[in-house]
Amino acid sequence: MATMNVSLPDPMREWVETRVKSGEYANSSDYVRDLIRHEQRRHKELQAALAEGLNSGRSPRKAEDIMAAAKTRANNG
Repeated sequence: MATMNVSLPDPMREWVETRVKSGEYANSSDYVRDLIRHEQRRHKELQAALAEGLNSGRSPRKAEDIMAAAKTRANNG
């Protein structure tokens, strides 16, 4: 396993230490690895959603209709 040194501002370092002290993570490396795994999953899901959108074809709705529906949704809650 490779080693990587990362510099953090004090508030971030304290956050990581707090997470480790809570017992949820064994050490700061475990915490960072978990963050990276989450980011990798999120990236993969986003790429899949983008591909699905691109492959879905052109919408029959007009841009004005889409905007009107979005404004209605925003105004209703």
